[in-house]
Amino acid sequence: MNPLISANELTALLQGEASPVLLDVRWVLGKNDGAQQYAAGHIPGAIFVDLETQLSGTVGEHTGRHPLPLPADFEAAARSWGINPDSRVVAYDDSGALAAARVWWLLRHAGFETVQVLDGGLEAWKQTDGPISDGIEEAAPGTVMFSWGRMPVVEFGELESLTGVLIDSRATARYLGIEEPIDPVAGHIPGALNRPTTDNLDAQARFHTPEHLQASFTKLGAQQPGSAAYCGSGITAAHQVLAAASAGIELGLYPGSWSEYCSYPQAPVATSDEKHRN
Repeated sequence: MNPLISANELTALLQGEASPVLLDVRWVLGKNDGAQQYAAGHIPGAIFVDLETQLSGTVGEHTGRHPLPLPADFEAAARSWGINPDSRVVAYDDSGALAAARVWWLLRHAGFETVQVLDGGLEAWKQTDGPISDGIEEAAPGTVMFSWGRMPVVEFGELESLTGVLIDSRATARYLGIEEPIDPVAGHIPGALNRPTTDNLDAQARFHTPEHLQASFTKLGAQQPGSAAYCGSGITAAHQVLAAASAGIELGLYPGSWSEYCSYPQAPVATSDEKHRN
């Protein structure tokens, strides 16, 4: 299944006999008004998903800022959204899929295949004159049962033995250590190549074509088996995995990302520009 769906395709899907489960993953780093934004206007039938509480686990000393949720907790959350074994799920946000990609990745990691992300998000929906509802919607409980561990994952201790390319998905200034507004240490994992997540999107916050994305990832060598992505806390790196998947490339995810990595005092840090490494 194509991991992306257009607003026009979603419209047609909603007019069919079996409507998809719609998930509104409204979240922006540093803000906590996602639920309010959802209540003020969302695609009819969409259920709000809280990234901080439903798509993340408990933060510990070496977990990073957004550790993966426990499998049982994520399954319970998915059931509360109304997901059944035969459901089709479409997730969206209003931030270029930077948040929606997280629930796409987690569902895939849990063995659920029929999930897509709305390309262009809520704005693309509005541009097709799609209806908007307000208030809070609740779903009839679902019965989905998950497995776990279906997507390639890289842990801290495996970083040095990667067989492919490691992509740092953060803004270049953070990668270079010029600035670090969030985590206590500036810089990047030695050997990592910088490709900001924003490179996946065009001026309308829609994903570039598969051909464009494939060329961009291939330029870094990310088509090599064993390649992976990280970011600050594992959220926007899932966007890299999603973009790569739309171009037919499999990337692993380092869930703890920089916020976990820099919590280890012994972990080496680089600040040079390695993006043109051979």
